[in-house]
Amino acid sequence: MSTDNEATEKQYISEKDQLLSDLESAKASYDAAIADNSGLKSELEAERAKIEELIAQVKKAEGDVASLQKYKNSYFKLKNEMDNLLAENEELKKQNELLTVERDSTAVALNETRQYNDTLVAQNMKITEKASKLSIVNLTAEAFKEKSSGKLVATDKARRVDKLKISFTIAANEVAQTGNRMFYVQVIDSKNNVLGEKQTETFGEYTLTYSFVTNAIYENKTVTVTEILSGSDFEKGLYHVNLFDKDKLVANDTFTLR
Repeated sequence: MSTDNEATEKQYISEKDQLLSDLESAKASYDAAIADNSGLKSELEAERAKIEELIAQVKKAEGDVASLQKYKNSYFKLKNEMDNLLAENEELKKQNELLTVERDSTAVALNETRQYNDTLVAQNMKITEKASKLSIVNLTAEAFKEKSSGKLVATDKARRVDKLKISFTIAANEVAQTGNRMFYVQVIDSKNNVLGEKQTETFGEYTLTYSFVTNAIYENKTVTVTEILSGSDFEKGLYHVNLFDKDKLVANDTFTLR
């Protein structure tokens, strides 16, 4: 009986170690995919969290070989989801690489607006925020298709998009100046075209081409600003959304249409 128990225990330990090894390998696959920083990053992180939770459960588990089966079943289910998600991520990665090649081939044609943006980004990284400055958070851009009923349906397919919803939040600041605050919103498509109004504003030696201007009544309290940018024939690829307070870049975001 002692010999049988030892054999059973060795088998349990062996299978448990193998399951943990498989789970760690799955987690490593997610880590590598997340590092690509693709459009599926949030989905990848959510699935990785499930793997990490299962690893913790298996490490704490005590029992026999049969008791490991439920954890194996959970692993097989998560692995199937992982294989599908990683395949989708790989396809998206290939599409992004193709878009990158296309953009690189036209790099010499970058206009003054893009050069101006790069300069502003570099300058603003060196600026220390002061207490009286407004803090802009949660700048987001979402693509929608407007139905005949007026309802907006989220989509990432370029050919269906006709509305972009751009939102940002001005954080509360008791010492900031109150009143009307004007911001310039700039949306640049994958071919470096500025969308929207394409109006220009000059700040000293720089000229900013913007998509539209938005105003907010600021009273030292947190306020969220949301605007809709209409359009058609949107290009596929990576989009940049920049938010300017006069000549200062205060927030930026990206999104991808396929």
